Amino acid sequence: MKISGEFRTKVLARQWVGGSFLNLGSAITAEIAGNSGYDWLLLDHEHGVGSEETLRQQLQGAGCTPAVPIVRIAFNEIARFKRALDLGAHGVMVPWISTVKEAEAAVSAMRYPPLGVRGVAKFNRGAGFGTTFEEYYTNAHKWLTLAAQIETPEGVANAEAIAAVDGVDVLFVGPADLSYTMGIRDQLTHPEFVDALKKVADAAHKHGKAAGILVQTQEMVEKCRDLGYTFMALGSDGGAVATGLKQNAAILKKTAK
Repeated sequence: MKISGEFRTKVLARQWVGGSFLNLGSAITAEIAGNSGYDWLLLDHEHGVGSEETLRQQLQGAGCTPAVPIVRIAFNEIARFKRALDLGAHGVMVPWISTVKEAEAAVSAMRYPPLGVRGVAKFNRGAGFGTTFEEYYTNAHKWLTLAAQIETPEGVANAEAIAAVDGVDVLFVGPADLSYTMGIRDQLTHPEFVDALKKVADAAHKHGKAAGILVQTQEMVEKCRDLGYTFMALGSDGGAVATGLKQNAAILKKTAK
């Protein structure tokens, strides 16, 4: 799949784009998920079990499907951006963005000089191993999607300023971390949590950006949609596998009685 600006354009236009988190580090799962109807896939290399080698394989698996692969890196460090992007990620999700300074650092790591500090190498998968480097170098800052995760009360308080940073495309709520740091762990319908969700969405919209979140139920998909969230992830490959296997095992046990 050739990298282009089509997906980012949809995101910034706040068109509905649905995705899933992939935390198993499996290229086969990435290919299956990519052919299942999702608009985007989040290859989770913050909490997922994959390595740099499996990331390459996952990107290759997703690359032969219609779904756009976004990589969640483990930390807001230049080297982590460079590796994910050179391997062919169409965007990066950055955890734990709470300040403008952190958001600006992430944007800089996404962009080649003179716009940023991303290291330049022509022979990499993202640039077609050199065959499309000039086009990629010229347009990467317009093609690649950056999602900044809002996971702390400080991040919520600074959401409007973070959304104003040029190059931040999505304010993506990490519901587990945010609820825990707010002291209302896993209470995603708590009035204070819902208020935080609204603040993030309003901040994103004010500055022409998208609001995103990972949820686990249809009820939360609908609730967040009503709040203005359009960059939506529902569930994960690990969760789907675990649920399916448990259901099948339960059927076998029930039948054996």
